Amino acid sequence: MAKVNVEPKMKGPGSRGARILEKPKDFKGTLKFLWSYLKAKRVLLFFVSLLILVNIFASLAGTNYLEPIINNFLQPINNNLTIAERLAGLTHGVMVLIGIYLISVVAAYLQSRLMIYSTQKIMNNIRGDLFNHIQTLPVKFFDTHTHGEVMSRFTNDVDTLNEALNNSLTALLSSVITLAGTLFLMFSKSIPLTIVELLMTPIMFTIVGKITKRSSKYFVEQQSNLGKVNGYIEEIMTGEKVVKVFCHEQIAIDTFDELNENLRLSATHAQSFAGMLMPILMNTNNTIYALISMFGGLLAVMGYINVGELVVFLTLTKQFARPINEAANQFNSVITAMAGAERIYEVMKEEPEKMDLPNSAKLVKEGKEFFWQKYDENGNPSEKIPLKGDVRFFDVTFGYNDEKIVLNNISLYAKPGQKIAFVGSTGAGKTTIINLITRFYDNYTGTITFDSIDVKNIEKGSLRHALSVVLQDTHLFTGTVRENIRYGRLDATDEEVIEAAKLASAHSFINRLPHGYDTIIEGDGANLSQGQRQLLNIARAAIADAPILILDEATSSVDTRTERHIEHGLDRLMNNRTTFVIAHRLSTVRNSKAIMVLEHGQIIERGTHEDLLKEKGRYYELYTGAVELD
Repeated sequence: MAKVNVEPKMKGPGSRGARILEKPKDFKGTLKFLWSYLKAKRVLLFFVSLLILVNIFASLAGTNYLEPIINNFLQPINNNLTIAERLAGLTHGVMVLIGIYLISVVAAYLQSRLMIYSTQKIMNNIRGDLFNHIQTLPVKFFDTHTHGEVMSRFTNDVDTLNEALNNSLTALLSSVITLAGTLFLMFSKSIPLTIVELLMTPIMFTIVGKITKRSSKYFVEQQSNLGKVNGYIEEIMTGEKVVKVFCHEQIAIDTFDELNENLRLSATHAQSFAGMLMPILMNTNNTIYALISMFGGLLAVMGYINVGELVVFLTLTKQFARPINEAANQFNSVITAMAGAERIYEVMKEEPEKMDLPNSAKLVKEGKEFFWQKYDENGNPSEKIPLKGDVRFFDVTFGYNDEKIVLNNISLYAKPGQKIAFVGSTGAGKTTIINLITRFYDNYTGTITFDSIDVKNIEKGSLRHALSVVLQDTHLFTGTVRENIRYGRLDATDEEVIEAAKLASAHSFINRLPHGYDTIIEGDGANLSQGQRQLLNIARAAIADAPILILDEATSSVDTRTERHIEHGLDRLMNNRTTFVIAHRLSTVRNSKAIMVLEHGQIIERGTHEDLLKEKGRYYELYTGAVELD
């Protein structure tokens, strides 16, 4: 858990995950990225656009049809019609009007259904491609991006884009077309009245602009503060035990109160400005409507326009402000969605893990034996080398970035079946060596070989199939205990699962669970102890039955009694396997064939447990407690 923040002026915990509304920086690239998905549904989107036009045309046609109804039957210019003829004509006109509006309703319904279907298919493709692409990214990406940051692409950004495609995009397009059609009709009815309307419109735009500018500032603050509050709540809830152990409840409450108050203030300002927009606009529209009515009435009295034209124009005047307001609101939503789309696009632009070299060696299994199958230039099988587990580093230098070198000119070897241990301070480079063995990183200088084959000439999937890894940080998936163990080898039988559990000393506690091997694991193993989770992790590695074993602080989460209990299982697991062990508990590495002591990216000592004790160097100091690992 991060340190609880008690300084009121500093950023609170969770600020890193705050989501700020912003405009896309690469609008053209993001638009091109979106179009790559939209064009797959271009036929459906064409029909959506066509239905939008039908809907708008029918709506405007209905408004325009009021003119002949009024002029012919309500205030007839031709007074020769009888009352019966006027009633019949009025009835017919109303029926036609109902028909026109029914066409508008049906078009709107079909447009909405088609757009929802198209949008969900598009979002399904985007989610699928995003998830699939993330699976291809190198470990470096996950080392430099937090889980929350990656998850926000699937939640906030995808949801925002989904909302924009479902509603905002069609609403914006509809508003623009409606505005154009309304202006055309207004000009066709009365040019003087249209000019008056257009002269009054800038007043409305000025009001909208000033209020939107002020409110958008506070909405940005609101979103930022909301992210801080949510992040802080998540952090405190996750680390509630730590808070209570150190009696920091009041500090947590005070910090939350500060963050919550900041959210309240920004939300109050944002909602206040947003809330006053509509009443001001409505009153402005009513004022404009009254002026148009007065001026239009004078024109009607003077004979420049008839009553039907005036009624239609006044109806259009009422409608004129609506598409402007909608366009302004939806424009902000579309821009925000484009910013979200850009964040998705940024991940999709990330370079996948480097492809294997042509004709890379592959791991093959014949019976119980493993081999490296090499290929010639034409891709034909050539030499077949037995997998013995001979791993060597030759003058390897590596850094996660150019500024800091983690490993400096490392050379080491592990002969087949040997147990090699790495000890040293945090940051000395122990886990980095494992990252290079597994080819999580390839940007090193020097050479790493497996059975005399350069690892860069071995297919990554094959290389990793040759390894069983037990990490310090356990991760269990939602499912049964049996399924989690079988994750190491999906074709394993139930009997093999049980044998692997016995090998890892997990069988006993599994049988004590409510449903044994069929017990459902909840929330990454929340219903298990840390030690039990690690035992399942070890069982998963055991069932993989790989020729090379890597234990990265494998017993750090279990007590000493359990550690001694599983050491026998690990010894059986390590039998005839090349094994790399990283450990802080030096008691677990005493029987290693070679112990390598790392400091500042260099191997400063190597030898057996007894040899290193005789040297009375760094290892001796660590083992006797003269100094401690940091």
